[in-house]
Amino acid sequence: MPKISVVRDDLFKALGKTYTQDEFDELCAQYGLELDDVTTEKAIIRKEKHLDGVEDESTEDEEVIYKIEIPANRYDLLCIEGLVRALRVYLGLDEIPTYTLSDISKESMLKMHVKKETSVIRPFIVCAVLRGITFNEARYKSFIDLQDKLHQNICRRRTLVAIGTHDLDTLQGPFTYEALSPKEINFVPLKQDKSFRADELMKFYNSDMKLKKFLHIIEDSPVYPVIYDSKRTVLSLPPIINGARSAITLRTKNVFIECTATDLTKAKIVLNTMVSMFSEYCERKFEVEPVEVICSNGESCVFPNLSSFDMEVPLTKITGRIGISLDATQVTNLLTKMQLRAEQVSSDKESIIRVSVPPTRSDVLEACDVAEDVAVAYDFNKIPRTQPVLSTQGRQQPLSQLSYLIRLEIVAAGFTEVLTWILCSNEENFSMLNRKDDKTSVTVANPRSSDFEATRTNLMSGLLKTVRENNHHPKPIKIFEMGDVVLLDDTKDVGARNSRKVAALYCDESSGYEVISGLVQRIMQIVDVPWIENPKDGDNTGYFIAGSKNTESTAFLPGREADIILNGKQVGSLGIVHPKVLSNFNISFPCSYMEMDVECFL
Repeated sequence: MPKISVVRDDLFKALGKTYTQDEFDELCAQYGLELDDVTTEKAIIRKEKHLDGVEDESTEDEEVIYKIEIPANRYDLLCIEGLVRALRVYLGLDEIPTYTLSDISKESMLKMHVKKETSVIRPFIVCAVLRGITFNEARYKSFIDLQDKLHQNICRRRTLVAIGTHDLDTLQGPFTYEALSPKEINFVPLKQDKSFRADELMKFYNSDMKLKKFLHIIEDSPVYPVIYDSKRTVLSLPPIINGARSAITLRTKNVFIECTATDLTKAKIVLNTMVSMFSEYCERKFEVEPVEVICSNGESCVFPNLSSFDMEVPLTKITGRIGISLDATQVTNLLTKMQLRAEQVSSDKESIIRVSVPPTRSDVLEACDVAEDVAVAYDFNKIPRTQPVLSTQGRQQPLSQLSYLIRLEIVAAGFTEVLTWILCSNEENFSMLNRKDDKTSVTVANPRSSDFEATRTNLMSGLLKTVRENNHHPKPIKIFEMGDVVLLDDTKDVGARNSRKVAALYCDESSGYEVISGLVQRIMQIVDVPWIENPKDGDNTGYFIAGSKNTESTAFLPGREADIILNGKQVGSLGIVHPKVLSNFNISFPCSYMEMDVECFL
């Protein structure tokens, strides 16, 4: 979950009260937050520079910084302004703020004209203006930090939404949002002194540690999104960088905010969060100036939409989910503490609570969200613990229960359990195991690295990698894994299915085939499957081990591979790992391995 850093003294001053660390920790816990760390700015710098052990005698007068963990869906708490506002309302110190739009005619509004070419790259844009804002260093830093937090969170690293903020007094409306060839775009980017062409800018930022991770969003597109004012001054090249001309400073009085996006809903949430948090510092508190966005087809919309939306929730749906008895008045009072205006609506059958959800609370969507806020305001610790009735108690699924029992027996046999990634590279899945790609694995469309290209179709590569990383460990190495593999399956609605497998590997100066074979026998014994001494056609009442008939290349040494046959069907295999496979994983000791299906025993 995201964390915000706030100066303790500034926080307490804004709250109007000084707390001890334990008292503030308790307040955070009551509101559903967590005081994650208490540090100082110099300590943070020392940690970033890996100087943790270096003593600094000048730390006594440093500002104490609280790092607070915020729920991922509470975008309104990602800055000190929203945090203080929420806690003051929760403590009954402030009323719930009302956010309003400036009373100006549509003709007087700033205009943003959207060209149709933007539909192929970033089709949406929403805008707003904060008039008469007053910045100081702390407010300015919080303004920038909130953008960064939103970019990392709801904006998904700028892929869904990118925020641009500008000094409106340096620009001249109306504005246009266009998509042009990179060679047609020239401007001076933020914190630079010379003009760059857009394609040159991509190469320039390829060595920038902060910005290079966003280049992939547009660099392969034939057109780049760009925003101009009426004098063809570039405001920004979203989602990469703003123009230097409109850079915000401490002297800025009027802020123009634009959010370009591939997801309009998230763009609206981001814009509402930005303006509602910092309209507090406007000359007219909590008032925002709207902007008209005109599409290429002539349709227009006015942003932001700061109106609340109402939802009606039966009282029983709230109290029943929490497990406490409250009347309508108590529930409305608790919701008020969470910045949700609420009132009881008369009904012949049952009490209905009408909840007015402000633009800052995009996380409130359904009745369960309202019930959660009531529970937070009531205090989770005060909710009585009850034992659920037998008919509603959860029970372990048969597959999980069987897996657990088999796992215990393998551990008792002296094997150590490991847990490896369900994603792997295509090479590890097939070629490194001396197997052909049979097109049964699910591939990842946009993997973060070559190590996570596809889902595993076996457990073998994970166990071999574990041995490779533990070559220094005394031999023998006896490890196992109980886990799922993923296989393509056209009969499933999602096109794939999970299959539970158990695998074990023995590594020592000798192959240890007898150890692995004995483990298979032990597993069959505990699941009560009899051994077939002389298997015959039609004899499907037990299991036996037969020499493999596989003529294709496999991960096992030729002539040292066997199939596990259960009730006439192959459910697994075992054998001595091929030296070529061991070499692929940089393992210098012989290994024996077994893998078999678990679901066949149900």
